[in-house]
Amino acid sequence: MTDILLTHSFFIHFDPKQEQAMMPYPPLGTLYAASYLESKNFSVRFFDTMLAASEEEIHTALQTHRPKLLAIYDDDFNYLNKMCLMRMREAAFGMTRIAKALGVFVVIHGSDAADHYERYLNNGADIVIIGEGEHTLFEVCDHKLRNNNDDFFDIAGVAFTRHGKIERTTKRDVLKNLDALPMPAWHLIEAKKYRDAWMKRHGYFSVNIVTTRGCPYHCNWCAKPIYGQVYNARSPENVVAEMQYILDLVQPDHFWFADDIFGLKPGWVQQFAALLKENNIAVRFKIQSRADLLLQGNTIESLAAAGCDEVWIGAESGSQKILDAMEKGITLQQIYEARRKLKQFGIKTAFFLQFGYRAETMDDIRATIHMVKKSMPDDIGISVSYPLPGTSFYEKVKSELKEKQNWIDSNDLAMMYHGTYSAAFYKRLHRYVHRIFRIHRAAEIVKKIFLFQQLPTKKDIRRILSLGLHLPGVCIDYLRLTSLAKQ
Repeated sequence: MTDILLTHSFFIHFDPKQEQAMMPYPPLGTLYAASYLESKNFSVRFFDTMLAASEEEIHTALQTHRPKLLAIYDDDFNYLNKMCLMRMREAAFGMTRIAKALGVFVVIHGSDAADHYERYLNNGADIVIIGEGEHTLFEVCDHKLRNNNDDFFDIAGVAFTRHGKIERTTKRDVLKNLDALPMPAWHLIEAKKYRDAWMKRHGYFSVNIVTTRGCPYHCNWCAKPIYGQVYNARSPENVVAEMQYILDLVQPDHFWFADDIFGLKPGWVQQFAALLKENNIAVRFKIQSRADLLLQGNTIESLAAAGCDEVWIGAESGSQKILDAMEKGITLQQIYEARRKLKQFGIKTAFFLQFGYRAETMDDIRATIHMVKKSMPDDIGISVSYPLPGTSFYEKVKSELKEKQNWIDSNDLAMMYHGTYSAAFYKRLHRYVHRIFRIHRAAEIVKKIFLFQQLPTKKDIRRILSLGLHLPGVCIDYLRLTSLAKQ
């Protein structure tokens, strides 16, 4: 019999947009929890839902391993989990019901569970962990499995039901010395499944890693249910050691640094680059960062030297008015300059864009489209403003929220409050801006080919041929947007 079966609630097949993209990453937060429990001499097994077909598959894992405790421990570093998607919530409920029918004690951890612990408890969970989870999960397991103690009042950061009443204990302090944690339990992952999925769709294999936890910035729509308004960082030495460990174990071609913001500490990126060179580690990677941070000192030059080939920036809007309303703390000039400098050092730039923020006007939307055309990033990701509990943006629009308050999946894009325009308008705008972007990208390629600045690749030819689809499509989208805006 196993002490603990660990799993998580993200199924890529339950999210059509993510299944189409097919960029699966192992649940890093879950692997941290597994390695910490193993370091405390618990026997741990793992059921990975990422590439599973349905929540029903956990039934076999439960019967095979016969655990005393099931921990549905979501990956805090996966931004899709932070979106609190309803389909994944339903999956967690489903796995809880299956486990409880077999008499297994169930512990839940994740962003959605932290925000809505009452729902998880009312759907069968015995305990919900609120906040950073490794130490809390260990204490719960120690109480329940080793001491047969059902009194959890002295464990910080949990919620549970006692005598029909939901109880919540004091807040758990976050870890400060992240280097003290054991490396994630990569040995529990079926790496071949991930490799095969990546190679089939993209021709290379990427894995995830993190260097920090939390974020100190104040973007007022960004939820922080796990770490709050703080951040802590691992040392560059510790991160490089883990990279070498993963390279030896699963041989990835690429790393995705899943930090909210990479390289927050002054001088960290420079030290990191020097250590990679010293240890003869040459591997491509992508990160998320801020335009203002990228422009500090020789950060971009150091990223290029370290092997960074892509940076995603939270550009959000081409309107300074909207950026200020979001409390982003960046300027349009910084966005343009970061894009220019990244391109200079051969690093691809991608923009996160957000439409539908409170009081956004058509002029603000046009300004964002202008920013995309003028700076011409290598990729874009578009969303609409999404109010999540715990944010000041949520408090501002709470009175306008409708019955549906979470997206079903990542392509839902429903407006949860009364935006300037309708949900139908923003869904059409999403398609329109993507088409504008693709048309301009294709036109840029044609120009370079005619000026003998580059030879066309197969991908370039596909982009040029796609103009036959996007040019008439963008005209139809524009007419429809005009009509929807009037409504």
